[in-house]
Amino acid sequence: MQDLLTKFANLTIQSDFIFKKVMSRKRICKHLLEELLQIEIADINYLEAEKTLEPEYTSRGIRLDIIVADDKNTHYNLEMQVKNNKNPDTDTYVLPKRSRYYQALLDIDLLQKGQPYDLLTPTFIIFICVFDFFEQDNYVYTFKKCCLENRELELPDEATTMILNTKGTHGDISKDIKSFYDYVNNHIVTTDFTKQIDDEISYLKLDTKVRREFMLMEARLLDERREGEAVGIAKGKEIGIAEEKLATAKRMLAKGCYSLEVIAELTNLSLADVEKLMKES
Repeated sequence: MQDLLTKFANLTIQSDFIFKKVMSRKRICKHLLEELLQIEIADINYLEAEKTLEPEYTSRGIRLDIIVADDKNTHYNLEMQVKNNKNPDTDTYVLPKRSRYYQALLDIDLLQKGQPYDLLTPTFIIFICVFDFFEQDNYVYTFKKCCLENRELELPDEATTMILNTKGTHGDISKDIKSFYDYVNNHIVTTDFTKQIDDEISYLKLDTKVRREFMLMEARLLDERREGEAVGIAKGKEIGIAEEKLATAKRMLAKGCYSLEVIAELTNLSLADVEKLMKES
């Protein structure tokens, strides 16, 4: 319990939990979007904080931190990315395909069944990264679809992906976005905007309901991890026992003094499995 309380007290804007709470404050989220895109937004509406999009039972659901729509019906998904994760099986970074998946599921969620495709609203998938994914030192990497034969020809599907690099040094960003980057990186308050964010985090940490919510969330995550570890251990034991049975059967076959039926009986393998081992050896 004390460890969780300490963890809660030490949370920063980089935490998904705190990031979601802070960006749920309309004045902060709206100003961040205005400064980032250099536009004026009359108002924003929250579709649902940390929404789960699961189009089909067999598909992979995702948790989106913040989804908002502005007064022109442009939709924004804001995500905090602290780790540049790799898929251990393919040794490839997951961020590019993750952005593609987020865009696809967001579009599915926005378009009601039976509606024509041209009713899809403009969207921005925005990843706030505390690492430079492309290693070009840019503050912002903005992506839209263009023609390979003519780079000036853009596909007007109104879908934009922005990869923000809080460690960047190149490009044009506003004073408030630069101060936001500094705050994310080092918890430095340099403008009124970052002071608002810092004050909001301080208020959140004094809120007993927020603290209780965090504790319950961490407890659920811990239960899920323990359950996963228990399943993994059980599967590991099963695999180990199966491998030992096969190794014992191979040794008995090598001796040449046991019938296949006896080997199957003593190792609890099927006769077919023992016959297969014999053929392989």
